[in-house]
Amino acid sequence: MTDTPPRLSRLTFHGPLSEPRAGRMVQRLAATRPHTVLDIGCGWAELLLRLLDAVPGAKGTGIDVSGEDLARARRNAERRGLADRVEFVQESALETRRGPADVVLCLGASQALSAADSPTVEALRELRRLVTDGGRVLLGESFWERPPTEAELSGMWPGATAADHYDLATLLDLAVEAGFRPEWTETAGPEEWEEFESAYQADTEVWLAGHPEHPLAAETRERLDRHRAQWMSYRGVLGLAYLTLVPVAR
Repeated sequence: MTDTPPRLSRLTFHGPLSEPRAGRMVQRLAATRPHTVLDIGCGWAELLLRLLDAVPGAKGTGIDVSGEDLARARRNAERRGLADRVEFVQESALETRRGPADVVLCLGASQALSAADSPTVEALRELRRLVTDGGRVLLGESFWERPPTEAELSGMWPGATAADHYDLATLLDLAVEAGFRPEWTETAGPEEWEEFESAYQADTEVWLAGHPEHPLAAETRERLDRHRAQWMSYRGVLGLAYLTLVPVAR
């Protein structure tokens, strides 16, 4: 048993995304036969690697600021025989010049494309800049399932306000205004959220149960309890939309 808290080892994807849905996404994107794929805020780049595996000859680039996650991505690429077709770079994606690409993935990472407090509008404009005509953007973006109450907002992330996200209809309208047509609209279901949020902390919870007197136990317990309380506040209120977007030709 490890002597320090493990991190995210139970997660396949860093978001509420099931295996069946991921498979359908990869199939749809692979059908466009992309030559290049760009993953914004890629983390350990599970979906990017699956898409490259499905499209022999395609090349990918993953951008993230987390060296730990990128190291995991490189290990996974090596293990799958994809290391010669993908590059992982540790840098900010703000105003990145690494596009345009035939497919752009941005799953829960629109904040990486904008310095604004509410980054969705600016991120959508950036995604249009980063994708080729005829290409695809797969955007995973949070939205309000219903208007949050003040009590719910007070239990979410620090400083949470109702202006942090849009409803789904408005999010789609903003995508159209930014120069896209929505090819496919889908949202994470309750089971996907529960799988993600449970797996997000499961390995650390098990570690903590076995190490209650460890020097890191107190801060780990506080972090886990805080995140669980936040989840209970946004559970059923915060949604995640997966939008497959087609750029309007210019």
